[in-house]
Amino acid sequence: MQAFSKHQRGFTLVEIAIVLVIIGLLLGGVLKGQALIDSAKVKNIIQQSSSLSAAVNGYQDKFRALPGDDVMATTHVPGALNNGNGDGQITEYLGAPQHLALGGFITGTYNGSTDFMTSAQGGAVYIYNDTVGGRGGNGIRFDNLPDTFAQQLDSKLDDGVATTGTVRATAPYTNAGNVITRTAVFF
Repeated sequence: MQAFSKHQRGFTLVEIAIVLVIIGLLLGGVLKGQALIDSAKVKNIIQQSSSLSAAVNGYQDKFRALPGDDVMATTHVPGALNNGNGDGQITEYLGAPQHLALGGFITGTYNGSTDFMTSAQGGAVYIYNDTVGGRGGNGIRFDNLPDTFAQQLDSKLDDGVATTGTVRATAPYTNAGNVITRTAVFF
């Protein structure tokens, strides 16, 4: 029995420490990689917001009306399902992407009745007249952004506060990974 126990060996403290350092480096790399992926998604959402704002401005310059709200949309962009009511408020949010796409301001096909755009995070994107965070008006609404994404969007485009400025959210940024129902960039 004593001969058997002489041949048993365990790990030394140095070997265990090396394994723990390797595991720590691997975990750090995975977390850093996830942060890079999240940052790329936020940059994509910011780009989408800027592109949609430019598309709305281009449509308004060309047709003297807002997409979705255009009373002559079926004339301005042949193939449009509906005209808007011309009240200056984009409440016809399903018509807006169709008008922009048919006018050549954005890519994609939208039927004007059930289609909506999506963000890099996968939530719906609307060009819409809405009230978010105590402010109302026409803007681009991103649904179901994690609070960290919404806060980065607000920090990069505005003041970083959920209830002030041109970027607003329906809840404060808690950085707990909770989903914010709506975040809007008003124009």
